[in-house]
Amino acid sequence: MAARLTGFSKLLITILLLCLIFFGGRYLLQQTEFGKNLMEQAEQTAQEQERAEEEKSSSSTADNGSANTASENKGTATTRNPNDNTLRVQLVTWGGYAPGLYFNEGAQANMRSRFKKEYGFNVDFKLENDLINAMNAWIAGEYDVLVQTADAFPLYTAPDDINSFGPKAFMQVDWSRGGDAIIAKRGINNVNDLKGKTIAVAVPSPAQTLLITSLEAAGLKYGDVKVIKTADNLKAAELFRSDEVDAAVVWSPDDILATRDVPGSKILLTTVEQSNIIADIFFAKESFINKNRKMVNDFYEGWMKGLAEINANEGNKIKAAKYLGELNGVSTDDALGMMSVVKWTTHGDNVNFFGLNSDYKGQKGSDLYTKMSRKFVETGDAEKIAPTWRSVIYTGAVSAAQDALTGASHAAEKSKVFEAPTKADRTAPAIAAKPVSISFDTGASALTDNAKTIIDIQFADVAKSFANTKIRVEGNTDNVGQRAMNQKLSEKRAQSVARYLQEAYGMDPNRFVIVGNGPDKPTAGCEANQNEQCKRANRRTEFQLIAG
Repeated sequence: MAARLTGFSKLLITILLLCLIFFGGRYLLQQTEFGKNLMEQAEQTAQEQERAEEEKSSSSTADNGSANTASENKGTATTRNPNDNTLRVQLVTWGGYAPGLYFNEGAQANMRSRFKKEYGFNVDFKLENDLINAMNAWIAGEYDVLVQTADAFPLYTAPDDINSFGPKAFMQVDWSRGGDAIIAKRGINNVNDLKGKTIAVAVPSPAQTLLITSLEAAGLKYGDVKVIKTADNLKAAELFRSDEVDAAVVWSPDDILATRDVPGSKILLTTVEQSNIIADIFFAKESFINKNRKMVNDFYEGWMKGLAEINANEGNKIKAAKYLGELNGVSTDDALGMMSVVKWTTHGDNVNFFGLNSDYKGQKGSDLYTKMSRKFVETGDAEKIAPTWRSVIYTGAVSAAQDALTGASHAAEKSKVFEAPTKADRTAPAIAAKPVSISFDTGASALTDNAKTIIDIQFADVAKSFANTKIRVEGNTDNVGQRAMNQKLSEKRAQSVARYLQEAYGMDPNRFVIVGNGPDKPTAGCEANQNEQCKRANRRTEFQLIAG
């Protein structure tokens, strides 16, 4: 005869079953991908319902005439509901944004996001490659944060209709390290050879900056080339495949693909060599930052945490590439390729970039912004000089994270350590060569104050932007005096120039290749030192950039 359960036994079994269901359900939701997806879908549904209610409420309020709507005062235009706890960030197709996608667990706002878990707000990343559309949406309040580069930022801060919103850069995202390039056809072997050539360039854009600064490294001006303006770098690559241009500024991988398609063409230089010229930044309206300081500060801190984790672990890097690929509609492998041509900037790099480290002597955001503010006026792309760098940045996010972001994983990038110059470096092909007239007292090799100023103005910024190249300094003289003495004097003068750059800008001594030519390399047309003008031209110092 079967044993009958007592009332207590039935109660105990019921409790056990309830516990099993509870803990089993919690495990399913928290520890399995299926459960996480269910929870994420549930939260997204809840968020959509909440937003729908907010929109309904906003619409109702507007009908009563009390809503904040876009007005003639553009600085107050906004569509953000006061209760919205989502940061809306525009991105473009670029590998620099992987850290944020990684920390957010994807592009869309979701409950797995570390921004949500650790800081209590949502982040919604949207891909928008049309910068005009993005700007209009930002003005209308549809985006809170936009991307741009520090060199092109003056185009956003100078115009009155945009500047009225108070755009403030608050974070450096990366440096381009191979993502941008100048490609050229047969017969063009260095930047100096671009003189008089036709070049396809996206205008206005960072491509323009890359070309302008490269020409300066060769002693050339923007007007020394013929620019064919394009809407974007993809169109520039298309033009390169035609007979219409001699060179083009393009994005990776079009530098490889386009030169494969055009026999005899080559990659002239990339941002591997000119490593500190194109810096991506985030910016927001001053009014938004003032109302949402904690959100902006926490967004910066979370991004930097994600960056450090990616750099520390290959699995995290692949995970970041997966999210980057999903946003851009490419494979994880292709996303890894996108990530390989950028250098994500750490908290320490941001401290340097925003001028918060007085000992830093490298390229800063103010250098790029101020330089291109003037250049865009010269090229006719801007009507006036932009406001000062200090007036268009917000450094509160960087400063607020000082205590949280410590240690080697958040340290600034160190300057490249160069190997000692070799005999081959003395004759290696130059990427660009720039002659600079530096006056010395007769028979002397010491730099005068005037000579130092000339170096500061004409070459120091080139050396900072081409931070990955060696610098060959060639001293030259006229034919007055004994040849052997002139050769030795020209070498001492070249060494004095290099020593000044080392001391004033903290450059690695091994970066410099010292060559004294004496009178043996006169300027073209002045081979006979036939007059005082030619002799002066031959008493020059030439800076040549060579592969490091």
